[in-house]
This record gives sequence, C-alpha cells and structure tokens, in this order.
Amino acid sequence: MATVPSEPMDPREEHHRITDPETGLSLFLRRLSPSGSTGRPFLYVHGATFPSALSVAYRSPEGSWRDALCRAGLDAWALDFLGFGLSDRQPAMSEPAEANGPLLLAAEAAGQLEAAVRHVRASTDGKRVSLLTHSWGSMPACRLAGTHPDLIDRLVLFGPIASRDPPHYVPRPDGPAWRVITAQAQWDRFVEDVPADEPPVLSRSEFEDWAERYLDSDPDGRAREPEGVKVPSGPFVEILRAWHGELPYDPALVRAPVCIIRGAWDGLATDTDARWLFDAFTGSSDRRDLKIGRGTHLMHLEAMRGALWQASAAFLGETTSA
Repeated sequence: MATVPSEPMDPREEHHRITDPETGLSLFLRRLSPSGSTGRPFLYVHGATFPSALSVAYRSPEGSWRDALCRAGLDAWALDFLGFGLSDRQPAMSEPAEANGPLLLAAEAAGQLEAAVRHVRASTDGKRVSLLTHSWGSMPACRLAGTHPDLIDRLVLFGPIASRDPPHYVPRPDGPAWRVITAQAQWDRFVEDVPADEPPVLSRSEFEDWAERYLDSDPDGRAREPEGVKVPSGPFVEILRAWHGELPYDPALVRAPVCIIRGAWDGLATDTDARWLFDAFTGSSDRRDLKIGRGTHLMHLEAMRGALWQASAAFLGETTSA
C-alpha cells in the first residue's frame, strides 16, 4: 500500500474510513451535514483525474458545490476511490506502470462504491442514497444503480460519458496501470473547449490555487520532474472504450430518476452523447437532460458553477415516487 497524502481538513467535516471488500484497502469518505438537521443523503462520485477535495468540496470565494447542496438541506457525502485523494493506493501503483493492466475499471470501482453506499445507508437510518457523479464517475454509479436498484434513490450525471460508434480500423483501447498528470496538462484540459472568441470561464489565478492543492493530493506529486499526480489509468481507458462502443453498464437496467446536466461547450458530453444516454435510460422512472450555457466539462469550477449547483440541488431535493 502506498502512502496516502494529507490535506487541509474542513473542520466542519466528518471523516469515515471503510474497507474495500475486494482488496482489504481503506476507502475514505467525507461528510458535511446541513446545519441543525440530517437531510436526505447523497454521495458524490468523482471523475477520472481528481478526487472529492478538488471537486465537490473545493471552495471558491462563494463556497463549494457541497456547501450549496447542504444549504438546500441535503446530507453531503463524497468518496475517494482507491488511488485517489485520501484513500489507499493499490500496490500496483508502486510498481512500474507497464507491469499491470489499467487500475480502477468500472467493475472494480462499482464494488468500492457499493461499500460506500451501504456505509452511508447504515449511517443515515437506512435511507436510499442518491448519487451525484462527474464524467467517468457516471459509469460505476450507473453500473451499481442497475445491479442494486434498491440502494439508489436518484442520479445526477454531470458531464456523463456515453457510448459512441467505434472508429474503423482502430485497436481496442488499453493502457498501463497508472499515469501521471501534470498541472499544465490539467490547465490545457480546462481551457481547450472554450471557444476562441469567448471570454475565459476560469481565471488563471483561480486555477493556480486549485493546481497547488491538486499537486498536494499525491504524496509524491512535487517530487517528480515535472511535478504531477499519479492516478489509476482505468477511468481514462474506459472512456476511450466507451467511445469504441463498450459502455461498462446497461443504461436500460437503471430504474432511478436520472438527470443529465452538461455544459454547452462540453466536448466529452456532447448533444449527441446526451441524446444517446437519454434514449438508453428506458427503465428510468424520470429522465431529464439539462444543458447550461458557457460551461465545459469542468463547469463545477467555472463561472457558471452556480447554475450547475442550483440545478443539481433542485433535482436531488425532489421526492422519488415509490
């Protein structure tokens, strides 16, 4: 097991550790309850490259996404998958990347997510748990929702990955166990989908603060040359496989209400992707697709984050019909 990093803790948080049933390694969950009450629980499921502290719990001048959800009366939980944030690192993360296949594919991640959901239920009087996901996080979340519909109340899929027609004559995507992502690579990714004639939706100064914390999310992040964060490569490989027609779950098995939320400039969750997913969730009792202007795949950290926060809080706060 590789060493996990430390990070500045929000004094309002509860911290929970549970055991991944498959590996015996430790999973980290953070919880922030609404003031003076215990609201309906949801669990945040992060994407392919950064953990919960850098996404739902990251605080901009007006607070965090999680703060907004708590103000709406929701009980906010967030999971770090193995290999991310304050959860344990898999032993293969300490071996050469090429020595093992991609870590943290959706089948593996769904087992970790199930353990987390069952812990949240046990901590909240057995209530069903809603899932709030970003990007690749929609894959393990929907896989779990399809196999255990009794556990899941509602699903918000922010920038979800959809199946696409496979390109001709291109090999099936594969990769090593892990990869290293630099702050510059993140910046390039943050700004690549903003049209050239539009003003920025994220300032460089805001990003620099985020990037400093990002590098600190890996205990060895600043010791590398160049500095960078080691993450499991399974999510990245699985996104590419979805774009080769291999989505790791069957959307038709999902029974819970589903709300797709995406930015108008999101190149990873396009209009065509959203249409495909919306049509594929045939078993869902309530399907919605919401597009927000001037947002990219990282809208939760951008100028239009407030609209995303408000829309997700509204859907998660609704009552699901029995």
